[in-house]
Amino acid sequence: MRQNIPLEQAQSILEACVQPIGKETVRLNEALGRVLAEEIVANEDIPPFDRSPFDGYAFRAADTQTASLTNPVTLTIIEEVPAGYAPTKQVTPGTAVKILTGAPIPEGADTVIKYEDTEFTETEVKVFGPAKPGANIVTAGEDVPKGTVLVEPGTVITAPVLGLLAALGLTEIVVFKRPRIAIISTGNELLDVSEPLLPGKIRNSNSYTLQGYLQTCGLEPVVIGIARDKKEEVAAKVEEGLAKADMVITTGGVSVGDYDVVKDALEMFGAEILYWQIDIKPGSATLAAQKDGKLIIGLSGNPAAAMVVLQLLVLPIIKKMAGRSAYANKKIEVILKEDFRKASPRRRFLRGTLVFENGLTYMRTTGGQGNAVLSSLIGCNLLAEIPAGSGPIQRGEKLTAYLVDC
Repeated sequence: MRQNIPLEQAQSILEACVQPIGKETVRLNEALGRVLAEEIVANEDIPPFDRSPFDGYAFRAADTQTASLTNPVTLTIIEEVPAGYAPTKQVTPGTAVKILTGAPIPEGADTVIKYEDTEFTETEVKVFGPAKPGANIVTAGEDVPKGTVLVEPGTVITAPVLGLLAALGLTEIVVFKRPRIAIISTGNELLDVSEPLLPGKIRNSNSYTLQGYLQTCGLEPVVIGIARDKKEEVAAKVEEGLAKADMVITTGGVSVGDYDVVKDALEMFGAEILYWQIDIKPGSATLAAQKDGKLIIGLSGNPAAAMVVLQLLVLPIIKKMAGRSAYANKKIEVILKEDFRKASPRRRFLRGTLVFENGLTYMRTTGGQGNAVLSSLIGCNLLAEIPAGSGPIQRGEKLTAYLVDC
């Protein structure tokens, strides 16, 4: 069993254990936030025809080459084409078509002019300057030409992607299945949120925080409940989670105390321990195991420690399970906005928020950095790294940081 390993080694171990869990077909109006499982190639141009970008007149540019403010060219209006209708007449020398925004360009016309740049009656329009061929025409395929690979597999379907899929007339989309993640909280001290607080007890907040992060990332949490600090009870809950979900996450019981029974419980029912403890702060108390091809991740019972490891290690792995092609946290360089006065014998990650000032990228810490300080995760979209063996860090120093938004 590997123990007290670097974060990157833990990442490699978990990455090797997961693949997307399958595919399914969903209706387009249910596809937002899902992960595309097929390549989408445009089977037609977007837009499908040349059209006008505004209300005006379509005509031949050649007819206006002698036009000026003192000697305008007068064209005969032969038709009006609103959006949603096709022209029925061809533009010939000396003629124009009144055209509205989004309407197709009539045959024979090669330019469009805005209403406000002309003088017009119901039958004639005056143009006061030479027009250029192709001016003010949105050409077929200007947005997406036919044959273009529009979206690659592994792409999260966002609102613009959804709109383009609709523009292609797609009513159903093949996506990767959402991983189901079982959540188990362990500890004799835990109460359900509906129970009155008693001496020595705390409410089970970790379950709700985990649910929130998983749902924010488009995943499906399955809450199994609370297991007391007994190997048999923890093992039974984990087995239930494995039967109902694609991965199990536990919180609590993974340190070295007398009541930290998760590792023993997993070994008792035949799970393979992949590693125990990682060399970071907060969150060193964590483990990973595998049973019947499914991962079991044991996180600290301390809220901040658990959620830091969730963001740095576990969510990227689950995103890979969900089929995302880009699942790793993005790395940037930030400037610390205030002093951090503690020494860091162990590699440390600070919770903070991204700040842009005067063209520079800063990080402001979001509150106390203790293992149990859940409130400092409010507004936290950044985890900045302090190397092991560092002393206090002064404001203005540069740190490597990881973006942790879903």
